[in-house]
Amino acid sequence: MSARKPYIRPMTGWWRRDPFFVEYMVHEGTAFFVLAYALELLAGVLCLASGESTWNAYRAFSGSAVMLLINFAILLMMFYHGYTWFKIMPRTLPPIIISGQRLNAPIITIAGIVVAVLASSLLLAVIYFLARGV
Repeated sequence: MSARKPYIRPMTGWWRRDPFFVEYMVHEGTAFFVLAYALELLAGVLCLASGESTWNAYRAFSGSAVMLLINFAILLMMFYHGYTWFKIMPRTLPPIIISGQRLNAPIITIAGIVVAVLASSLLLAVIYFLARGV
């Protein structure tokens, strides 16, 4: 009597078979850029707490051409991360019914992006006017 070999489903590259999963994995990959920026800000706070000379060294390092390019790449990835976050929002929200009709997914996505841009603009305006007043 021969023993049957158990079926083992191959898991390598599973996400490359479907465009939805490719987009999902790219979205998840951009989270590393969000982490990198959070760590950069944490390093800045720690340098600020360490004293003036450390803070000035951090500022010089942050202003270097390499760091500006890295921060530009981080900014682009954060924009993409935010866009894909709002793109999946209609799938994660319960159905929104207005006048007896379900709200379309693109409208929910666009509304989320518009609200985020408005809130960010408001925050930047508040920071700008507070900095001018000091």
